[in-house]
Amino acid sequence: MNISYRWLQSLIPGLEATPEEVADRLAQYGAPVDELVRIGAEIEEIVVARVEHVERHPNADRLSLCTVDAGTGEPLQVVCGAPNVQAGKFYPFAPVGAGLPGGIRIRKSKIRGVESQGMLCSERELGLGRGHEGIMELRGEFTPGERFVPALGLDDVRIVVDVTPNRGDLLSHVGIARELAPGGNAGITLPRFSETGVSVRLERSSESVSLRGVKVTLEDPRGCPRYLGAIVRGVRIAPSPAWLEARLRAVGLRPINNVVDATNYILYELGQPLHAFDLARLGGGELRIRKARAGEKIVTLDGVERVLSEDMTVIADAHTATAVAGVMGGEESEVTADTRDIFLECALFDPRSTRRTRTALGLSTDASYRYERGVDPEGMEAALRRALELIVAVAGGEVDDVVADIYPDPQPARVVAITPSRTTRVLGIPFDAAQIAGLLEPLGFALEGKSDDGLRFRVPGYRSYDVSREADLIEEVARRHGYEAFPAEPRPFRPSAVPDDPLAELEDRLRTLLVGEGFAEARLAAFVPESAGEVAPLNPLSSAESRLRGSLLPGLLRRVEANFAHGTRAVRLFEIGTVFAPGASPDAPPCEETRLAFVLTGAAEPPHWSAPSRAADIWDLKGVLAHLLASLSSDLKLEPGAVERTPLAAGRAFRVVAADGSVVGWGGEVDDKAIEAPVWADAVFAAEVVLRPEFARPEPRRFRALPAFPAIERDVALLVPDSLPAAQVEASIREAGGRLLEDVAIFDLFRGAGIPEGTRSIAYRLRFRSAERTLTDNDADKALARVLDRLQEELGVTRRG
Repeated sequence: MNISYRWLQSLIPGLEATPEEVADRLAQYGAPVDELVRIGAEIEEIVVARVEHVERHPNADRLSLCTVDAGTGEPLQVVCGAPNVQAGKFYPFAPVGAGLPGGIRIRKSKIRGVESQGMLCSERELGLGRGHEGIMELRGEFTPGERFVPALGLDDVRIVVDVTPNRGDLLSHVGIARELAPGGNAGITLPRFSETGVSVRLERSSESVSLRGVKVTLEDPRGCPRYLGAIVRGVRIAPSPAWLEARLRAVGLRPINNVVDATNYILYELGQPLHAFDLARLGGGELRIRKARAGEKIVTLDGVERVLSEDMTVIADAHTATAVAGVMGGEESEVTADTRDIFLECALFDPRSTRRTRTALGLSTDASYRYERGVDPEGMEAALRRALELIVAVAGGEVDDVVADIYPDPQPARVVAITPSRTTRVLGIPFDAAQIAGLLEPLGFALEGKSDDGLRFRVPGYRSYDVSREADLIEEVARRHGYEAFPAEPRPFRPSAVPDDPLAELEDRLRTLLVGEGFAEARLAAFVPESAGEVAPLNPLSSAESRLRGSLLPGLLRRVEANFAHGTRAVRLFEIGTVFAPGASPDAPPCEETRLAFVLTGAAEPPHWSAPSRAADIWDLKGVLAHLLASLSSDLKLEPGAVERTPLAAGRAFRVVAADGSVVGWGGEVDDKAIEAPVWADAVFAAEVVLRPEFARPEPRRFRALPAFPAIERDVALLVPDSLPAAQVEASIREAGGRLLEDVAIFDLFRGAGIPEGTRSIAYRLRFRSAERTLTDNDADKALARVLDRLQEELGVTRRG
């Protein structure tokens, strides 16, 4: 939202805060300022000049030679290519040495053999708009040589406010002034446009109103809950006065004509979009607010023909659509220089319908931006009266005394209660009823009543979209009290009686674990291309991402590719998120499942001078995964074997199997075809695990006393067939070792000379210990013998000689 500092000063008498201080205060109130733009900073050297004489360039048909009075005491000769320059009129002039936006410096030059001593400027050259069809003509009386910026009221600062979607009330100067004025609404003064004002009478109806010259009918109350319309006759379409043009330029708008500029002024002052129709171009003497017909077409004000659908609301005359409701008017009924009578629309269009229409047409305007966030239903009448007053002041004409007000279902204002005791509990510092009322009433919340346990406030129309419950009022109290005014030290609090979601606690534990392993968390959108998901949402973000993801790994692999593209070699990422699968039947909702996935590639550990770095391998992946599984359940096991429809290489993958035999995860090396990696990249490893609800219930911790007797270790190298998993060998060792076997660990793997083909040598370290006595070598040897016998009998594994 663009806000003019000078405009704010006119609404808040005595505003002494600088633009920087205004920005700070707005940020404290929850509306941060993105930028402060000093509008005339780049054109301070531009002056106002009067063209005394215009003649044709002697050596060019499309150029003219102008004699210019720039206040220097002697005429200047300027070559100009614009056809609209006329003698006796004023224009912005850049003398030799002056700067323009973009770092351009004007210098004396010869154009087609004729010397030019400066430049007459267009709006685009001055950075004041997109107009470049001619030199910017200045209306009014000026002194040649006076500074252009103050002469046109452009010595202003544009405050670019970042307005959140729920705060549509801040999309106007009055809305911002309400936050800044010492007394809130009471501290705002709207300047008058005339002494007498405009006197009109609203004729209310639930369906239609007949005005002199046009019948207004509301056929779509769902898309347009309320519609006001007035007629102004005898207007004179002309350029707007300088003060009005300066206001619009200050917020980044280009002046068009006095009537259109008046509607734009009210839009930025009060936040109410308005639209003016040429009354003579409304066919059949009718104006109907209805649903569009299937395939109906309209040429909007931007000159584009648009095809409408039946779910869109339009403003139509007796024959055809003349405007897309809440978005943009039509070319056929726009106000032109020949317009004499206008119909002024002030409507309340449904936010959801407006958003749907704007999205379908790919068209966003200042009006749609406000309608989507909610326009004040209680301020429409005041906005219409003010707009009529401004139009009569700048364009003349007379307003018909009857105004149509079609409002089928008037909604009562919402009343919300707030209690000081709960406010104190939530915010942590005491607030009494007087303090609460003092903070809320300046914002327009009217105190409706008091009781022993609280206050009841009537919510103003401009806040009816985001204030609906006590928590919203408490937030307003905190905001207006000032977040910076709350104490920074910890305060006493009462813990909640509602326990945290166990799955959320599990996710937090897993995040802590993975961050400790050197991983960074990724937060990716759930939308993926058609090839990566089976569930199609009703309203996808784009055709390129028209499905909901069925796995977390493809998204993480795309982020690895993005890191590769930036030259990053070592990548460790994880994500905890939801995946989707089709329901059990076509009518059933999709199935959702929470999963954890992680990827790693590059160095296994941070580089250090004490040892050479090495690339991560599949054992690093298994180590991280084993650590994770230990925090989930003791019943989860790793088994070799691939899982279908995963990006993992078939011979370098394994599965996570639960106690019931179901596969709840997978991991391994990523197939080269599944990722676009540069030649310098190391192998990429990935894993994905389903976070079942039962994993969120932590297993009870079991403690045992520290050993009182020493252990005996035995190392044994075994010849293990390549087809036999090492995990199966280890399980057999543990079972045969009996109660004396305390631990088993692999410490070596060897293939090569002396090892029979089809086998490998795996060395295990077995640790034996008794809780009652000190073991002898004979005890350890007997236990080892039992282990070796079991391995040979059941698995065909023999001891390496």
